Amino acid sequence: MEEKQDFVSRYGGIFEHSPWVAERAFEADPSIAPTAGAVHAALVQAFRAASQEERLTVLRAHPDLAGKLAIAGVLTEDSKSEQASAGLDRLSPEEHARFTELNADYTGKFGFPFIIAVKGLGKDDILSAFERRIQNDGAQEFETATAQVEKIAFLRLKSLLPEAAE
Repeated sequence: MEEKQDFVSRYGGIFEHSPWVAERAFEADPSIAPTAGAVHAALVQAFRAASQEERLTVLRAHPDLAGKLAIAGVLTEDSKSEQASAGLDRLSPEEHARFTELNADYTGKFGFPFIIAVKGLGKDDILSAFERRIQNDGAQEFETATAQVEKIAFLRLKSLLPEAAE
């Protein structure tokens, strides 16, 4: 089972703090080609086959944007890099207060943090999406957040497997 351990070691963090996604993907098909597209498809299939409660644990594993984990410096390297790329590590006190308020309102309403693939977005884009998506109902936002988690996973795989990025 060393191959499984290698697979989980390499891809277990693609879905934030959820190595079980990689474990299930490997168990379903141990011959996954090492390309971003193939690994992503296998991980997404395992993620979507999970119960809603299990998928919810993945959503809840994501940090708040510009939240207390970022301030404390304890984000995963992927999350830290992703948030920094969007300028979330350089917010003014007023912007930080707005993110903190939205994070609290959003989490209070939906029971998981606001999740968005920040690559290519700036803080204003993210705030706009935050303010728009907080108006969604629970089912809409669960689906939107799930899709964003899958997008983040693909972006992470593309950086991990650049020679095979699709």
